[in-house]
Amino acid sequence: MEFIDLGLISHQEAEKIQLERLGKVMEGTAGDALFLLEHPPVVTLGRQGGLENLLISKEALKAMGAEVVQTARGGNITCHYPGQLVVYPVMRIEKRRGGIKKFFHDMEETAIRTAARFGVDAARSEGRPGVWVGPGKLCSIGIGVKKWITYHGLSFNVSTDMKLFDAITLCGLHGAHPTSLSREAGKEISTEEVKNVFREEFGKVFADTTVAAG
Repeated sequence: MEFIDLGLISHQEAEKIQLERLGKVMEGTAGDALFLLEHPPVVTLGRQGGLENLLISKEALKAMGAEVVQTARGGNITCHYPGQLVVYPVMRIEKRRGGIKKFFHDMEETAIRTAARFGVDAARSEGRPGVWVGPGKLCSIGIGVKKWITYHGLSFNVSTDMKLFDAITLCGLHGAHPTSLSREAGKEISTEEVKNVFREEFGKVFADTTVAAG
């Protein structure tokens, strides 16, 4: 597993990098990779739609410095912005026990353990994908899979500035609202801190499963 820090990068450029790596993993010319990054403001739509959950016009969104992008991931609408950690694993899972369901579970587990390292008690919520702190959604997950290789992934809210979420109905779930690690911890936490901890916890969680087997 190669860990690659892309810093602040546009959604379009990050997707291009993911797809290039995906192709190389398919060909067998490169191994699995975990990309860690932040995006400039962007609202993304999943395969299940989401445009119906955009609460303002695209023009108004553009005035906020954000755009709308269609993706190949699962799930509905969400948003990304500086101060949110985005994680894209490009991983071959066809021979690993538990398949996609176990992979999804372990991504959630990594986020839960990362939150715990900062004193925040996060958990799963039955029937609602992602990671939650009470009614607040801390982490969204939406993956794509092509020939048993994953791409897209997870977004983990870190900073207290989450105003872009006001433009959407979060994940299409009425009554759901976003929360962040900094808000729940009661102190400002940097994305770099969370990035380093997430990488450590990812190594631990996936080392305990066959997903980590080379």
